[in-house]
Amino acid sequence: MIGKTSILVIYTGGTIGMVQDPKTMTLRPLTFDILYKYLPVLENFNCNIDFYTFEPLLDSSNMNPEFWIHLASVIEEKYEDYDGFVVLHGSDTMAYTASALSFMLENLNKPVIFTGSQLPIGMVRTDGRENFINSVEIAAAKDVDTPVVPEVAICFENKLYRANRTSKLNAENFKAFVSGNYPLLGEVGVHIKYHHNLIMKPNFKKLRVLKELDENIAILKLFPGISPNVVEAILNTKGLRAVILETFGAGNAPTVQWFLDQLQDANARGIVVFNVTQCKGGAVDMGKYETSAGLGKIGVIGGYDITTESAVTKLMYLLGCGYSTESVKQLLQTSLRGEMTV
Repeated sequence: MIGKTSILVIYTGGTIGMVQDPKTMTLRPLTFDILYKYLPVLENFNCNIDFYTFEPLLDSSNMNPEFWIHLASVIEEKYEDYDGFVVLHGSDTMAYTASALSFMLENLNKPVIFTGSQLPIGMVRTDGRENFINSVEIAAAKDVDTPVVPEVAICFENKLYRANRTSKLNAENFKAFVSGNYPLLGEVGVHIKYHHNLIMKPNFKKLRVLKELDENIAILKLFPGISPNVVEAILNTKGLRAVILETFGAGNAPTVQWFLDQLQDANARGIVVFNVTQCKGGAVDMGKYETSAGLGKIGVIGGYDITTESAVTKLMYLLGCGYSTESVKQLLQTSLRGEMTV
């Protein structure tokens, strides 16, 4: 692209885009024609910045696969016109949306940087200004005309994370996200320090956007005292195609026979059972303890160090692609977008 770097900022909703009405004192979405009032420094950026606003705006609690498809379609439509994208999104489900986009945008060779804030951008102590400015600079960063971060990432509180490695950890601190099993892609200080060896490399292939997502999955989170009725109800959900089994520690689960029998029955019915640890750090290692050895024998698939957010979106993506059950199981144990360490 000749001339200045061009960045498209996509505003989907969320706290970062809220300003306080001086009369009613309630929060309302800002319009980007007054954004420069809150961020006059944007005038100094050596790049062109355009804005795309979703209608209607969505609180992140209302995000769903239909929205993810819409967002991916916008990026697909605008892909050749811009060098990078910044997505403003509510923090509560940002890790889900960003993970979903990482799978849907195959052969991505440009930055798609998600950010948001814990305080509205119109408030004096907002973290939104810094998050926004950092994200634009990262999305525009190039090295010999090649984007420095050609992948889906989250920029929050001076840290750059691989999107499909993140979870929201805190609802009150500015440090809202954690990546327990993968190092930071970059850190923002006086300079932005990129860890180039950890960032995905471009493949210069044509972008392919995969828009079929299958929502027929469930999460079965284990807890001491979980009853047969609860497990049976989830595993017999109408239309269920896959279940994420959130286990203890390194993939451990009860060894009682009724539990193993129900999982084995689900597997026999073609339901994919994906073992993901409840811990924010560490990995599933089935067979390390007696309490996980039996799971592998009945067809449960180990998820290594994948996050629940990434597991949810990866399953929706794989099932939506129309793969056979056996192919889905194989691909779940393959790192497709750097989402897990195998």
